Amino acid sequence: MNKQTTAAALALALGAALTVTAAPAVAADAAMAKEKCFGVALKGKNDCKAGAGTTCAGTSKIDYQGNAWSLVPAGSCEKTVSTTSPTGYGQLKEFQEKKA
Repeated sequence: MNKQTTAAALALALGAALTVTAAPAVAADAAMAKEKCFGVALKGKNDCKAGAGTTCAGTSKIDYQGNAWSLVPAGSCEKTVSTTSPTGYGQLKEFQEKKA
C-alpha cells in the first residue's frame, strides 16, 4: 500500500470507531429522557411523592392519585390516560383528583 491509501484507510477506520462508540451514548441519552407525570400511577406503584406524611415510592393510596408521580418517557405524560385528572390525562404538576 502507498502512503495515500494507508492514510485513507486509517481515517476510515478512525471514523468508524468513533461512530460505533458514540451510538450507545446517544441511545442511552434518549433512553434516560424521562419526566415526572402526576396522576398515572396505580395504588402503591408511584415512583415518589404521594402527599404530606408519605415516605416516597410505593405510597400512593389510590389509583391515579393526583399528587403521586411516576417517571415516564419525556413527552408522553400528557398523552397517558388518567381517570382522575381534570383533562383525562397525566399532568406535569400535581392536581386535585376529580370526583367520579
